[in-house]
Amino acid sequence: MKRDAEAPPESDRFADFPHPRETHALLGHDAAQNELLDAFRRGKLPQAILIGGPEGIGKATLAWRLARFLLAHPDASAPEAASAQSLFVAEESFVSRRIAALALPDLFLLRREWNEKTKKHFTEIRIEDVRRLIHLFHQSSGEGGWRVAIVDSVDDLNRSSANALLKLIEEPPARSLFLLVAHQPGRVLPTIRSRCRKLNLTPLAEPDVIAAIRALGAPWSSAQQEALAGAAAGAEGSVREALRLLDGDGVAFDTALRAMFARLPQVDWLAVHSLADRLAGRDNEPAYETFMSGLYRFLDSTVRTKAGEGASATSLAPYARAWERIGEAARETEVFNFDKRGLILQVFADLEEAARR
Repeated sequence: MKRDAEAPPESDRFADFPHPRETHALLGHDAAQNELLDAFRRGKLPQAILIGGPEGIGKATLAWRLARFLLAHPDASAPEAASAQSLFVAEESFVSRRIAALALPDLFLLRREWNEKTKKHFTEIRIEDVRRLIHLFHQSSGEGGWRVAIVDSVDDLNRSSANALLKLIEEPPARSLFLLVAHQPGRVLPTIRSRCRKLNLTPLAEPDVIAAIRALGAPWSSAQQEALAGAAAGAEGSVREALRLLDGDGVAFDTALRAMFARLPQVDWLAVHSLADRLAGRDNEPAYETFMSGLYRFLDSTVRTKAGEGASATSLAPYARAWERIGEAARETEVFNFDKRGLILQVFADLEEAARR
């Protein structure tokens, strides 16, 4: 579905690519899909599911796929639901078309909203956004079936909005389901995690990344196989990362970033200043997003590798502190529209300090 040019950008849509609610192909997560389908048929769906895993691997696609199935087949004993081999619902179906248009009264989406004043998305899901969801959620079921709320992503909740959502999860109306997409499930408010069934998805295999891109249709499906293979190899199982790498010199840029991270604690400050100049311009937002994504992947991979090698919590603490400082600085840069050069320099100073400890 083509996005309405007059509508504000959607915070949970990556660039101009199809939104997860418009994506009907699900690759690499058959076990998770079958687990959810089986739970539905047995009447064992929990009231809240925390779908965790790295960004861009299909978490939101699975959430929308389950929501679409429940709203199309609310009765688990009906023949269509009982005989279904997956959670697939045809794109041309009535429910699919209404979901694509966000026109179903029993489907709710909680995400970062558009700020008309700044012409940017808010940096968090605010408490007023959750309150609006609570008000709508307690209205009578428009279709007499399930109420489904998708939170994309729960990482964007602040403490106040997270606590407000927790109250709704704890006391939901009948036949309600909350699907919480989490890129870093371990950082979700513990009281929310404790109320959810955890469903952790793993990064996709490279062939699945390529197949997912081809399933998007033109123009992405027409990319050369060599380019697709290179992007998939560097994407670490994320379709979103592969799409970033396919854009312009994405693969070469990602390779250069990996080399800079690999040299830590040695820092080539001339190269860092050159990188900061490149990312500072207003027209370089895609490159900046690629940098930030690569940075968080590096931190996550480093911590996981060191933990797997038996590193103590004390030795991992510098990376945790760097992660927190960088995340806070990135949010302030976005909120106050600071020059990104300062952020890039701080990133490498923090990484250098963490790597030397």
